[in-house]
Amino acid sequence: MKERLQKIISAYGLASRREAEKLIEEGEVKVNGKTAVLGEKADPERDRIEVGGVRLTAAGERVYIMLHKPRGFVTTMSDERGRRTVADLVKDCPARVYPVGRLDYNSEGLLIMTNDGNVANKLMHPSHEIPKTYMTKVRGGDIDSSVAALGEEMVIDGRKLAPASVKILEVIGDEATLSITICEGRNRQIRKMCEQTGLTVKRLKRISEGKLALGDLRYGKWRYLSPDEIKYIRSI
Repeated sequence: MKERLQKIISAYGLASRREAEKLIEEGEVKVNGKTAVLGEKADPERDRIEVGGVRLTAAGERVYIMLHKPRGFVTTMSDERGRRTVADLVKDCPARVYPVGRLDYNSEGLLIMTNDGNVANKLMHPSHEIPKTYMTKVRGGDIDSSVAALGEEMVIDGRKLAPASVKILEVIGDEATLSITICEGRNRQIRKMCEQTGLTVKRLKRISEGKLALGDLRYGKWRYLSPDEIKYIRSI
């Protein structure tokens, strides 16, 4: 039976329907060798459907990996400006996986990637309030008063944000290393929060997301999630 391509792709767990629509618009989806267009229908049992060059198979194997994203990479599968992307770092992964959430160009650390659209949507949905902890090197201002301000409710870009959980790990002169935990993860949230309290972020590294920890995963490398880690993210 023929169905809309975005529905088929979502059912296979590769992306949400909205993300699937974007993949179609970007020319990443082909049906029987021809680039698909938005609104097109296909029969997954009869037609050859490819997403990013990888054919959808009935097995629908789900893959979950953790990447230690370096600075200087864009958290997307392609970039119109020719910048390096996280896709370049996971070329040796046997499945076509997509980033869950974002780490901006100058940020680094833990990034989950998967072809399981349902799990990706749960991890990103704000209602689950999954805590994300960042090792943050900052400069300027009164560190103690800035940390106190970060621990209070703030308004950024017209949105009210919940207080962050902040610990001072080290202070050297006018520089400090902070552990900052937030649950929302809006665009450049920590950088904007710090700026509002008089601090400049020098380095931002995500070290954990919920029960998932970056640990000693090497810079620019990836690994498969363990069975316990997969069980955890599926239970969210």
